[in-house]
Amino acid sequence: MLKEKAGVIAGKIWETLNGCDGKTQKQIKKATKLVDKDLFLGLGWLLREDKIETSEVEGELFVKLK
Repeated sequence: MLKEKAGVIAGKIWETLNGCDGKTQKQIKKATKLVDKDLFLGLGWLLREDKIETSEVEGELFVKLK
């Protein structure tokens, strides 16, 4: 059940990032209305699948699609 949930959340995050140059953690959270736990679950899924790149910009997590 958690695996399915992670996939759905990853899809929401991917859709949010698609067509842009990336977003901060806060921007993704606001756009997807996810709580931190679910946000990081989805980001972990996308990282494992090698779909996103992460970096730190001004002390904040920045995420973009590969």
